[in-house]
Amino acid sequence: MPDASPVKWHLAHVTWFFETFVLEAFEAGFRPHHPAYRVLFNSYYQAVGERHPRPQRGLVTRPSLAEVLAWRRAVDDRVQALLHSGTAPTLAERVELGLQHEQQHQELLLTDLLHLFSCNPLAPVYRPLPLLPEAVPLPLAWVPQQGGLTTIGHAGDGFAFDNETPRHRVYLQPCALANRLTTQGEWADFVADAGYRDPRWWLAAGWDWVQAQGIEAPLYWRRAEGGRWEEFTLHGQVSLAPHAPVVHVSLYEADAYARWAAAEQRLPLRLPTEAEWEHAAAPLAAAGMANGNFVESQALQTLPVAGTAPGLLQMYGDVWEWTRSAYLPYPGFRVWAGAVGEYNGKFMIDQTVLRGGSCATPRSHIRASYRNFFPAGARWQFSGVRLACDAE
Repeated sequence: MPDASPVKWHLAHVTWFFETFVLEAFEAGFRPHHPAYRVLFNSYYQAVGERHPRPQRGLVTRPSLAEVLAWRRAVDDRVQALLHSGTAPTLAERVELGLQHEQQHQELLLTDLLHLFSCNPLAPVYRPLPLLPEAVPLPLAWVPQQGGLTTIGHAGDGFAFDNETPRHRVYLQPCALANRLTTQGEWADFVADAGYRDPRWWLAAGWDWVQAQGIEAPLYWRRAEGGRWEEFTLHGQVSLAPHAPVVHVSLYEADAYARWAAAEQRLPLRLPTEAEWEHAAAPLAAAGMANGNFVESQALQTLPVAGTAPGLLQMYGDVWEWTRSAYLPYPGFRVWAGAVGEYNGKFMIDQTVLRGGSCATPRSHIRASYRNFFPAGARWQFSGVRLACDAE
C-alpha cells in the first residue's frame, strides 16, 4: 500500500531526521554518515533535496537492518555529544521536535505493520492477545456541552506542533457528545442493515469510494465460518468485541454511520467539530484525567469501556476520533522557519482532523490541542467514531 512504509524505513527515517535537522544544523564540521541516505530516507521535505518514491520504499533492500541500527547508534552518539557541549535553546527545540517526530513514527510503525501482516493469509501474530477486562455494556448517553465563546489551541510552555497554534476564540452552539465511542456491536448493526449498500447515508464522494472499492465493512473485518465477522489485529484474527470501540474506519464511513444512526434514533446526530471535541476534552486533561488505552498498555487494540463510569469516557487513547472539521490553518497561523516548515502546513488541504490519540499512540505524545489529519478515505490508522447531537 503506498501509504504504508516498511519497519526498516521508519527506523532509518527517524535517524535521518536527527542527522538532517539536528546534526547538519548544529554540528561543527558536519559530514553525513552516508550521502545516499539523504535521498533514500527523506519523506516529503522538498527543501532538503531529492526523495526516493514513497510507493517504492518496500524495494529498498539495502542498507541492511544491521547497517540502519549502526547508523542510528552513530547518530545518537553524535547528538549526545552535541547536547553535552552546551545546549542552545534552538538546539533543544530541534531535538524535542525530533523526539516528537519519532513518537509519531512509533505509531506509524505499528499501523503499517498491521497492514503488512493483514496481507498475509497466515494471519501472523505480532504479540499474543493480553488478558482483557471483562466487557460490561455501557448504554449510550449524551453529555451536554454548553455553547458560547471558548478558546482552543495550544496554551502553556510545553511542546506543540505549529498547526496547534495560535490559540484563538471560537463560538460554539450548544450540543451534546456521546459518553463513549461507537462500538463494534453498534457498527455490526449498521453493516447488517445494509448500511454499506444504501446510498442514502453516504456523501457523494463516499458512495463513489465505497462502490469503486467494493467495501462492505471496516478495513480488517473478515467473514468467518457461519458468516459471522471477525477482526484482524496485531494479536492475529480475533472475534469481534461487541462493547469495544470500532476501529479502522474512514471519514466516509464515519459520516455514513452518523447519518444512519440519526435515522435509527430519530435524533440530530453527526460527527463533532474539532472545536467541540477540544472544548470538551481540555478540562479532562487539566484535571489529570487524560487517561486511556495508549501504546503503553501493550493491548494494541481497542478495549471495552467500564460499565459504570459517568461523564465523557475514552476521550484519550483507543482510537483517533474523526471530526467534521477540515484541516485548515488557525487564524494567524505561521509555519516554522526553514525546511521543518514543511512538517504540517503544506498538507492543509483535502484533509480532515482527528483528535484524541489511539491504542498505538505514546501517552506522553497526546494533548487536548493535538491535531491529527488524514484524507477522507484513509482507514489503516486506528480511527473511530464519537457521535455528537445538536441541541433541539
